[in-house]
Amino acid sequence: MAELGFNEHHQNEVINYMRFARSKRALRLKTIDSCFQDLKDSRLVEETFTVDEVSEMLDGLQVVVHSEVETELINTAHTNVLLLRQLFSQAEKFYLKLQTDVSELENRELLEQVAEFEKAEFTSSSKKANQESNKPKLAPLNEGGVSELLNKEIARLQEENDKLKARLRTIEMQATSALDEKSKLEKALKDLQKIQGDQKLALKTKEITNLEETVTALKSDFQKTLNASSATQKHLEDNLVTTKHDLLKVQEQLAVAEKELEKKFQQTASYRNMKEILTKKNDQLKEIRKRLLKYEPDE
Repeated sequence: MAELGFNEHHQNEVINYMRFARSKRALRLKTIDSCFQDLKDSRLVEETFTVDEVSEMLDGLQVVVHSEVETELINTAHTNVLLLRQLFSQAEKFYLKLQTDVSELENRELLEQVAEFEKAEFTSSSKKANQESNKPKLAPLNEGGVSELLNKEIARLQEENDKLKARLRTIEMQATSALDEKSKLEKALKDLQKIQGDQKLALKTKEITNLEETVTALKSDFQKTLNASSATQKHLEDNLVTTKHDLLKVQEQLAVAEKELEKKFQQTASYRNMKEILTKKNDQLKEIRKRLLKYEPDE
C-alpha cells in the first residue's frame, strides 16, 4: 500500500483487518436495518397515526438504534485493543517498545487516504474476486506475523552469530595448534637438555679420564725419577764413602809425611836456633807480663 507506506506483508494484514471490520460493520448495519424493518412490520399497520403514537415509535426506535450503535462502538474499541495487544506482544518477544500517537487518529488527511484505499480495494468486484482467489495465506499475528525489519534483524544477528562461531572455532583451532606446538617445543627442549646433559657428562668423564691418565703418567715419571734419584743417591753415597776412605788415607799419609818432615826439620841447626830464639822470646814475654801486673790495679 504505497499511500500509507506499508510493505506488501503489512498491506495484506491491513486489508485483512479492514475486511474483518467491513464484515462487522455490515452485520451491524443489517441489524439496524432490521430494527427499522421490525418497526414498519409491527407498528405501521394503520393508515393514520397521532403525534403521540409517532413520537412513541421514534423513541422506541431510538433506544434500539442507540443500543446497537453503542454496542458496535464498544466492540470496535475492544477489538482495536485486542489488535494492539497482539502487536505489542509480538514486539515484546523481541524486546521492542512500540509507541502510538493518538492525535494521528483524527488526522483528516490520513483518514481520507485510508478511505480511498478502502474504496479502491473493496468497491471493485473484479478486484475483490481476484483477491479472493489469489489471496496469500497469512500466518496468525500472534504466531509468525513478524515484521520484515525484525526478520532482517534476526537474520543479521544469526549471520553475525555464525561468524562469531566460525571465528571461535578458528581461534580454538589456533589455540590447539599453539598448544601442540608448545608441547613439541617443550619436548624438543627436554631432549636437547638431555643430550646436552649427556654430552656434558661424557665431557666430564673424558676430562676425568684424561686427568687420571695424566696423574698416572706423572706418577710413573715421578717413580722413574725417584728410582733414578735413588740410584744416583746410592751411587753418590758409594762415591762419598770411597772418597772418605781415600781422604782418610791421604790424611793419614799427610800426617805421616808431616811427622817425618817435622822430625827431619827438628834435626836441622836452623830449627834448633829458632827454637832457642822462641824460648828466649817466651821468657822475655813472661817477664814483661810480670812487670805489667805490678803496675795494674787490683780489680
